[in-house]
Amino acid sequence: MNPGIIQLDQGSGGRAMHELIEGLFMKAFSNPLLLERNDSAIFETHAGRMAITTDSYVVDPIFFPGGNIGSLAVHGTVNDLAMRGAKALYLTAGFILEEGLAFDDLSRVVTSMAEAAKEAGVLVVAGDTKVVPRGKADKLFINTAGVGVVPAGIDIDGRNARPGDAVLINGTIGDHGMAVLCKREGLALENEIKSDAAALNGLVAAVLDAFPGVHVLRDPTRGGVATTLNEIAEQSVTGIRLFEQELPIREDVAGACEILGLDPLYVANEGKVLAVVPPEGADSVLAAMQSHPLGAGARRIGEVVSENPGRVFLRTLIGGHRLVDMLRGEQLPRIC
Repeated sequence: MNPGIIQLDQGSGGRAMHELIEGLFMKAFSNPLLLERNDSAIFETHAGRMAITTDSYVVDPIFFPGGNIGSLAVHGTVNDLAMRGAKALYLTAGFILEEGLAFDDLSRVVTSMAEAAKEAGVLVVAGDTKVVPRGKADKLFINTAGVGVVPAGIDIDGRNARPGDAVLINGTIGDHGMAVLCKREGLALENEIKSDAAALNGLVAAVLDAFPGVHVLRDPTRGGVATTLNEIAEQSVTGIRLFEQELPIREDVAGACEILGLDPLYVANEGKVLAVVPPEGADSVLAAMQSHPLGAGARRIGEVVSENPGRVFLRTLIGGHRLVDMLRGEQLPRIC
């Protein structure tokens, strides 16, 4: 990698992006909240604990099966708050518009964004709009921030995983990334793959009602399930073992990945949550997921172990083990 310029894989969510964050941003902005390395920061106020997060959306194309850049921006921001157990309250939205963008396209994005916010129970309370010359952006970029409140007694943190914990997911893997990529590349399949993008705050609330002692929640977006579990393993200094026979992957997603030479474990998801749960709460959390519309396909896909701290391994169908590293390179640029 040329150290003198930024390259595409430094925004992939994988190893190169983590090295950029650790080597530059963490050093420049170092503080206790940032160094927790979670999806949102929790801070104390006189009224209780609050959570704050920010994200940017540059997906290409801006419309894809199952959603668009506007609904995705709301879902992703709400989910980052939900991954700390926070109840999302307010969002901000900043729009970078390219000269020449069709007004009807912008209207469609904003309308879907408003609908997604209403469904998630949040308000968009502030924003900003900038227009740049033609060719200086790609249609439309959106930046968001989100604020929420954290109920008492909830302690969800990537550092909390412990040996013996179960690893759960609420449904199939890789749907969002393949929906976007198939649309972008014009890949025609017998059945159209749709993005799984959704606001997970309702599902998370049901999970925490069933078992408030969940250790970790994380949505496996850029870099997919594999990279997200590597992050958790590194934060908690534990190992994670996945079970290949338990991984829920749709046949059409697996087929599209095979055609394109991709591994579904590294493909982005926008409506999935990985839950790391103490053994005594695993059955309750799994049942709560399966009883929710966004968790009907929930499965137990792995476990936290003491061996190989900081590493993720896959127990294969034939009983062997292979290392599942963080994403290296950029499989799917502009996926969120």
